[in-house]
Amino acid sequence: MQKIILSQLDKKTLAEHAEKEKPNESCAILFGKDNLVSEVFLTKNTEESPINFTISNEQLIEGYNVAEEKKLEVTGIFHSHPNSEAYPSNTDKKFMHSNPVVWIIYSGINKNFKAYILESDIIEIPIEEK
Repeated sequence: MQKIILSQLDKKTLAEHAEKEKPNESCAILFGKDNLVSEVFLTKNTEESPINFTISNEQLIEGYNVAEEKKLEVTGIFHSHPNSEAYPSNTDKKFMHSNPVVWIIYSGINKNFKAYILESDIIEIPIEEK
């Protein structure tokens, strides 16, 4: 079974980003190799919405360039659900098809992280600490 490995420091960075962006969803791109996240690239939610997020094309390009320079891969997409559980929405599911990486969601209610991949269906995968 696939998993994603995220450090305690990366979790703290992502949780603080999520809390700072409230009431809107926050988002980030996760870089690394072999399911190990080694860098978090915080991004701006251009929708400024509590129920959707969009990362600008400029930030996406910048993120992919940073990853390439550091010889890293995009291992995941992160976003928060400020007012709901850490489970993919129908909109998330749609975008998981075009971004087939691990999706990590942070719940602003429970203050927890959950990770998902899309195969024939949405599958929750474990988050391990490095």
